[in-house]
Amino acid sequence: MPATDNHPTFDPHCRRCPRLTAYLAAVRRTHGDYHCGPVSPFGDERPALLIVGLAPGKHGANATGRPFTGDFAGILLYQTLHAFGYANQPHSTVASDGLRLNDCRITNAVKCLPPGNKPAIDEIVRCNDYLRSELAGLAAGTVVLALGAIAHKAVIRALDLKQSGHPFGHGRHYRLADRLHLVASYHCSRYNTQTGRLTPEMFRAVFEQVAALRTRSGGD
Repeated sequence: MPATDNHPTFDPHCRRCPRLTAYLAAVRRTHGDYHCGPVSPFGDERPALLIVGLAPGKHGANATGRPFTGDFAGILLYQTLHAFGYANQPHSTVASDGLRLNDCRITNAVKCLPPGNKPAIDEIVRCNDYLRSELAGLAAGTVVLALGAIAHKAVIRALDLKQSGHPFGHGRHYRLADRLHLVASYHCSRYNTQTGRLTPEMFRAVFEQVAALRTRSGGD
């Protein structure tokens, strides 16, 4: 994988987190056909939009090995990406389904499946080096879309910025390090979409905000 300052953006053999390593081994024993390892970022190497999620879902990305693929959260995400021209199809079920991203890349704050979909603070910190390298490799004007508060805080941490100066809020926008745009959104999880905390219209509005920022930065 690409590296910045001798730090990789991804390591398929990473075993930094003992709890996550043990959990993946346990899941592999009951689901032998699952990926059950660190899930690589997916999409363009030099994106205009980097989407940062939380972590792989047990029966989604952890099974397929591709972010949001097979996940319930991927339903709304890929429908919206397709609607805005970032994806060649509106669905993502398996890694071999022919999905391609255009000017977009998807990664996670934590690359391995956490128990209960809740990574511990120390696991987020250990995985933050990968996100740090990925952010460092982005071109000026790139928009970073953080899905949920944990992803948002991970981006702020990776850029060595103060959390207190960049609180999470749906639809909030920050200019980071004088070169990147950060837009925050509620995560497109089953809980958020089924309770109405995040509606398709709200999610579309976030992508319209991204489009406006790209236009302002000289994107098409």
